[in-house]
Amino acid sequence: MLFGEADLRLRPPRNRVDRRAVWCWTLLALVIVGPPVLTLALLTALIPPARLWLGASLALVAVPSAAYVLVMPRWRYRVHRWEVTDHAVYTASGWFWQKWRIAPMSRIQTVDTVRGPLQRLCGVAAVTVTTASAAGPIRIGGLDDTVASDLAEWLSRATEATKGDAT
Repeated sequence: MLFGEADLRLRPPRNRVDRRAVWCWTLLALVIVGPPVLTLALLTALIPPARLWLGASLALVAVPSAAYVLVMPRWRYRVHRWEVTDHAVYTASGWFWQKWRIAPMSRIQTVDTVRGPLQRLCGVAAVTVTTASAAGPIRIGGLDDTVASDLAEWLSRATEATKGDAT
């Protein structure tokens, strides 16, 4: 038998992120695309001789920006998943490039909770699980504040109790 029951397998995680993550990602998208769109709109209004070219530039920037703001957060919500078992942390993330990751408990080195200004405004947080992996840390974003705190605490206890040297 190649795989025992206790073996870890890359599989889709079961838990969705919090629904409020959609609003947080939407606000973040607006922060990213808002300044160039607003700048071009203001310049189009204030500089009549260049209105044609600035208006064309505004359209070229505004249409994909609007699509990004409307589509990206909902798409990410459909893709982002997470799950924690006694043996591993599973995540699925991405937008165009979708990635599934698994981190065995024995490989976890640190667990951090992150709440930026937009995340605090939306009531969500992220848990970052740093492992002994060249692929970098695993980030579970868009969690409810309380869920993120409880998860970080549980992971800290579980990794402390897990045999292995996390290297």
